[in-house]
Amino acid sequence: MTTAMPMLQTYPKTINLDRTALAAAIDALVACSGACTACADACLSEEMVADLTKCIRTNLDCADICATTARVLSRHTGYDADVSRAMLEACVTVCRSCGDECAAHADMHEHCRVCAEACRTCESVCRDLLAAMG
Repeated sequence: MTTAMPMLQTYPKTINLDRTALAAAIDALVACSGACTACADACLSEEMVADLTKCIRTNLDCADICATTARVLSRHTGYDADVSRAMLEACVTVCRSCGDECAAHADMHEHCRVCAEACRTCESVCRDLLAAMG
């Protein structure tokens, strides 16, 4: 069970975004960050780690950007839609890049397949929230 929706439901003031879409984005961002961190670690344990250098770097970038975006989207006091949009756009970009890189290794490494799936889901959910923001 995630805490994004229960936390959003307790926020005492108006949130200018659909809380369900916002909670879905926060949950997907947190899940993607975790998957990317775990994938980078698994890549470091592979025998041919040198072949996974770009994958590791992309995983770590994606994990950091997704985690930061989840934190930004979790704060509503003094909300700035332009900042949220920029963060979500960065997530779409990095999730697409990481998803593509992990997909290239998915046939050899199951952790890359799982990570690519998390990235694709996160990219889609971030696009949905961006569209809802207008």
